[in-house]
Amino acid sequence: MSKILVTGADGFIGSHLTEELVKQGHEVRAFAYYNSFNNWGWLDNLPKEILSQIDVFTGDIRDPNGVKESMKGIEEVYHLAALIAIPFSYHSPDSYVDTNIKGTLNVLQAARDLDTSRLLVTSTSEVYGTAQYVPIDEDHPFQGQSPYSATKIGADRIAESFYRSFNTPLTIVRPFNTYGPRQSARAVIPTIITQLLAGKEEIELGSLTPTRDFNYVKDTVQGFIEIAKSDKTLGEEINIATQDEISIGKLAEELIKQINPNVKIITQEERLRPEKSEVNRLLGANAKIKKLTNWEPKYTLETGLAETIDWLKNNLDKYKTDIYNV
Repeated sequence: MSKILVTGADGFIGSHLTEELVKQGHEVRAFAYYNSFNNWGWLDNLPKEILSQIDVFTGDIRDPNGVKESMKGIEEVYHLAALIAIPFSYHSPDSYVDTNIKGTLNVLQAARDLDTSRLLVTSTSEVYGTAQYVPIDEDHPFQGQSPYSATKIGADRIAESFYRSFNTPLTIVRPFNTYGPRQSARAVIPTIITQLLAGKEEIELGSLTPTRDFNYVKDTVQGFIEIAKSDKTLGEEINIATQDEISIGKLAEELIKQINPNVKIITQEERLRPEKSEVNRLLGANAKIKKLTNWEPKYTLETGLAETIDWLKNNLDKYKTDIYNV
């Protein structure tokens, strides 16, 4: 069993990853964003018997001193801390540069200084932009179609440079669209479900035509863990994808049919991305992760959505369904 640090452990995927690593018997330190309320994000929702086993370290990924301190005595680092909301990146791009690029540099430099044995750097399918061919494999060109995706491209390339320049033992992990319990309402699936569960007769969405490759969060987490286990993944960039796609419109129709068939969809102007910024198609290739690891997706979209709906029913009070969550 390893001593592991998860940055962004207070977030959606990070909290699930932290929980699973504890269940597997690892000694886990969770890097959570410091605030004066002692709020640990989604970690606060973990079962008490899990949370009691986690060493919670509060800090700011933008600060190299705290980052290095958090990584002392750690063997493996899963770096997930990032700003991810695309609309917020349109008007606050500086914060994305500081968090996503500088934050990743801080982790990389600390890993180099401390001789960390294994580092996973989290990327995103958004770095590919609209598909130029499908399925999108790891050789697909990068396109910075939003300030968010541009900063993630920058972070990935800095990570690559540390592997090539200093032999830092890292892998760039690139999940496609992850969904499930604890996801922010700024993402499309919880946006649709929470509006439906709140009893709205009309749900407000952005563009309905883009397609996405949706991973259930438990499959994404297992992808990270399997990548970390394999020496074959060192220095590689690896997609986590189902290699299946669905349009936002068809996804919304399916959820409406399950929850309230009488609901209508309304396109809201402020939810639309600028035309050249919209990523119209994401369909990921998963041949590489299957070749280099033992990972296989275990959840269909249907089973993953069912679990997500069930969780949101019991946690609807945590969501503001009457506003546009940027």
